[in-house]
Amino acid sequence: MMPVTKVWSEPLVEKTVTYHIEIDGRLVLVENVPARVNVETGERYFAPETVERLQQAVWGQCRPVRTIETPVYEYAALA
Repeated sequence: MMPVTKVWSEPLVEKTVTYHIEIDGRLVLVENVPARVNVETGERYFAPETVERLQQAVWGQCRPVRTIETPVYEYAALA
């Protein structure tokens, strides 16, 4: 008899999210990215095509639509 594998049922919803990554000490944001989001944990899942486009945008020669200034805090320095 074969072992039974439980199939996990995750409550996912389709949303657009802001993808963020740090590259060489600079924060990069990509807005309005389609994702499936777990409503309980907030974990985001991206389709392979979406990941490919993100990689092309972030590591390619795409120009940003705008640039923002981001404050940085050191946790140990917080009172």
